[in-house]
Amino acid sequence: MRFARRLATVTLLAAGLLVLTGPAAQAAYYNTYTTIAGTPDTGCCTGVQGFAAGSTYLYSIKNHSGYDDVSAIYRVHKTTGARVLMTNGTNGGTSNTWLGHANDMTIVDIDGQHHMFVVTMKSTGAQLVKLRYDGTTYYRVGTYQVHLNGAAWAPSGISRVSVSSTTIKFLFKAGKTIYNGSLPLRANTGTINVTKAFTLQVEGALVNGATVSDLGTFLTQGIYYDAAKKILYYPLTKENRSVVLVYRNVSTATTGTAPAATNLSFRITSSAYSKLFEIEGVGISDGKLYFSTNRANSSGAFDGVHVFNGYVA
Repeated sequence: MRFARRLATVTLLAAGLLVLTGPAAQAAYYNTYTTIAGTPDTGCCTGVQGFAAGSTYLYSIKNHSGYDDVSAIYRVHKTTGARVLMTNGTNGGTSNTWLGHANDMTIVDIDGQHHMFVVTMKSTGAQLVKLRYDGTTYYRVGTYQVHLNGAAWAPSGISRVSVSSTTIKFLFKAGKTIYNGSLPLRANTGTINVTKAFTLQVEGALVNGATVSDLGTFLTQGIYYDAAKKILYYPLTKENRSVVLVYRNVSTATTGTAPAATNLSFRITSSAYSKLFEIEGVGISDGKLYFSTNRANSSGAFDGVHVFNGYVA
């Protein structure tokens, strides 16, 4: 959000805190990255928002910063870096007016067709939008309201949990809290009634074996849930610093407070982009942790999509 708008055994204690037991593994810390491609400003859109990693391509949404009225979507080949501004197959052109802030997205295949589910962060209208995409063209095919305790609610993060013959299950995020929600597999409209699942530990989390004194003041971004490994990746940013915390052994059945892993963390403190280095979204593909950024220094903006060096999930 440019310009700061924004194996171990698990035991549940009576206080509601999840604690990992067993011998601690050697801490793994990743703090370097490789840029795959830049995602330059378009005529409408300057702020990097939602991100998703597919099997071959990375998808990054940019919006009209400060207005949330127009968005554009980049597709980047994760190996070659070839970049395309995707086409709006519903209205034409390379932008759309449906996605609001577009803070996060997740990819779901339905009946052999690729879809993106994008959270808008709107308090009215649709809080979730479904796009079907084929190659470099996307179409708006679904809109949904998201409700919490019977009222419209605007999540800031989303990640697919599972897809069955009848149902798509998601994890949603607002701040440090994770919620469960689901949709009928082929529904294009409707209301998702979410329920609180668990809270994420942030203050006191270890990054490279030490706490970060002001971590509680970092902005929260999108989320990525690796359902096969039951691991949640949670990026936080402040100015030119970005941290990704990791939460193991979490699922739709988890309650209480999930502790951040003490032996796995990611951090970039950028001197090259001292004005701004915001990790906006993360995703795993082929075991690698990819991410998108808003990056800026005194020379201007240098947004892009990247991969952490050395990490294999």
